[in-house]
Order: sequence, then structure tokens, then C-alpha cells
Amino acid sequence: MKTNQDTITVLGLGKMGQTLARLMLEKGHRVTVWNRSSDKAADLVAAGATLAATPAEAIAAGDIILMCVHDYAAADEILGAAGAGEALEGRLLIQLTTGSPEEARRAEKWVHRHGGRYLDGAIQAAPTQMGLPDTLILVSGAKDAWERGEEALRYLAGGTTYLGEKISAAAAMDLATLSYVYGATLGFFHGALIGEAEGFGAAEYGEIVARIAPAFGDFLKYEGGVIQKGDFRVSESPMSISVEATERILNTAREAGINTEMPEFFAGFFRRAASAGYGDEEVAAIIKLLRKPAAA
Repeated sequence: MKTNQDTITVLGLGKMGQTLARLMLEKGHRVTVWNRSSDKAADLVAAGATLAATPAEAIAAGDIILMCVHDYAAADEILGAAGAGEALEGRLLIQLTTGSPEEARRAEKWVHRHGGRYLDGAIQAAPTQMGLPDTLILVSGAKDAWERGEEALRYLAGGTTYLGEKISAAAAMDLATLSYVYGATLGFFHGALIGEAEGFGAAEYGEIVARIAPAFGDFLKYEGGVIQKGDFRVSESPMSISVEATERILNTAREAGINTEMPEFFAGFFRRAASAGYGDEEVAAIIKLLRKPAAA
């Protein structure tokens, strides 16, 4: 196998870190790894990786440093190890640890002070989905850093998307997508309760949700465009339909004797939107309610 001129270091060998290292080995890179528990490196070493004794040694061995650990507190502790900061000079650190926009800003400043380049990334997939053409990593940071790391990142995730030079962009977009995911996930689980109350199984329900998911994604993409343009005239789905639908969900939950917390929240929110005068506008107009400060 042809060896790529880039040397890659992977810091952190959880399931995702191990996957990153394995993919880089498959690409033909010389790979150095480090993990707090060195036993996690055994299979990678057998496949050709080099195990470093310290974070500083690992960083010094790589042109590009991929980091994926539990959180920024763990990342800060590793990068604060003896000699680690100094070893970053002239190297590119691609931080794939989940964090906040403020943590990304602080990390970029720290890396730049130590003479390195920095990209902040957010992996939008599970370890088993890495290396596929449509797998998504969100990335932000200086353009020259992106150009330096793009090839490696696109090999790890073919759908890698560069969000620009604002270092906080990837973390912010990651949180935005997670807000959607968790809202949809809780709604899905409540829907399973409705199904149970009417005697059909959660597996059957899950299959139906999977079938409607692409179309619903297109609908949300459309509503995002409505918000971007700021034109809330009814064009696809009037707010009034959602006001009535969420009330029906709440009433059904009450009649079935199942948990009502989720539908009470949804129905209450849409009720407030209607009271604010948005009932005859596109459903995306609920963003106008969300933009207002929460009541004390």
C-alpha cells in the first residue's frame, strides 16, 4: 500500500478514536496513537500504528493531530501535559471532541499561542458509519487550516462540510442539530406510547417513521428557507393546522391515560403562537415566539 506523506496522530482511543486511527492506517498514513489506557491501542499497533508514551511524544510525531476524547476538560488535561503545547508548533490540531462554541474559541486561541493551526469539528455519525461517502463531519476554522486537513477529513467522512472561518460555527451547528434530534427523539418515544395504547408495536411504528423521515426532512429544509427569507405568508403548512394537531395529541394522551408532559408542552407552545397572532401564518412563524425572551 502506498504510504501518504502526512503523518497522523490520534489522541484518544475510545470507539470513535480507534475508528479514526484505523481509517488513517487504511489510507496509508503513518499513524501514531496515544491513550490514557494503553491497552486500547493493542489492535492498532498490530495493524501498524505506533504507540506513544506521552501526549507530547504523540503530537511531535504527527503533521496532523486528530483528537477525540470525552469532553473539552479531558482534552485540556491532555494538551496541558508536559511538552504537549510546545510540540504543537507548526502542526494542525483537528479537534473532534464535542464541545460548545465558547470552548472552541478558547481552544483556537490556545493552539495559536503555541504556534499551531486549529480546526474545530463535530462528528455527526456513529463509529460504524465513519468512512462512508455521506458521513458528515462539521468543520470550522481558518481557511488555510481547512485546506491542510480537508483530504484527511473527507476520507474519514465523505460528507464533511466546511462552515467557514468562524471557529465556533461547527460547535454551534452541532448543538443546533442536536436540539432537533433530541426534540424529535422525545416526540418519537411519546408516539410509541400512543401506539402501545392502541395495540400496535413500537417496531411497526419505527418502520413508518423511517419511511416518512426523508419527506419530513425536506419539509423542514423548506421551513428553514421560510425563516431565512422572513416571509411567513402561508405557503406550505398554516400554523393553525399544528395548533389543532397538538391539541388532538394532548387530548388523546389524556384519554389513553398515558404521560401528557410532552404533548402539554407542544400544545401549549402552539396555543401561545396562535394567541400572539401567528395562527394564519406559515408554521415556521413559531420562530418569532421562540425569539422572544422566556417569561419569568
